[in-house]
Amino acid sequence: MFNLSFQQLLTIIPAILIAITFHEFAHGRVAMLLGDNTPELTGRNTLNPLKHLDPVGFLLLMVVGFGWAKPVMINPNNFKNFKRDTILVALAGPTANFILAFIFTLLYKILVINLGIVFVGLYNFIFYSISINLALMVFNLLPIPPLDGSRIILNLIPNSNSEMRLKYYRYGSWAFLALIVIDRMTPINLLPIRPVVMFFMRLLFSLVGVDISA
Repeated sequence: MFNLSFQQLLTIIPAILIAITFHEFAHGRVAMLLGDNTPELTGRNTLNPLKHLDPVGFLLLMVVGFGWAKPVMINPNNFKNFKRDTILVALAGPTANFILAFIFTLLYKILVINLGIVFVGLYNFIFYSISINLALMVFNLLPIPPLDGSRIILNLIPNSNSEMRLKYYRYGSWAFLALIVIDRMTPINLLPIRPVVMFFMRLLFSLVGVDISA
């Protein structure tokens, strides 16, 4: 993100903070609704961005476009249904990002299309918020450890196949690191996040009656 201007950074940083805060808060909130109070005990049942921010992960996100927030700790042993509830908690973060993206799409429809407000800072903030939330949703649904998608896949593998579960998590993490390095340091696009994000962005705008195909 070195080519971004100072004015752009003033709009993209709040968009990132909102996206990761609601993502992690959703994980914790759903876990608590399902019977695990660990997020409350560890101070993560909050919308305070500082509680969810990982300084190194945030810095890397700003510099190279890849980073992470501070994961919300949960104790699945507190769930009534271990597998089902763990999957629901994993889905909560990406779902929160999709809802946020839809809300910001509605704001664009109301403020820019209906009311004609064309303030550049507001326009950029809305578009960054839509794209960042969708990117966070798509990225975290990849079935690669330690992303949310891997927790879904991991809990769909039968308990009887414990060796497969162990190998999936152990080697999947190394595969994830390799994918990131190759994707960022070579022209090979192994993580086609952008096309999927554009698909969902067009879908959201079509839902609110805005054509961005041109």
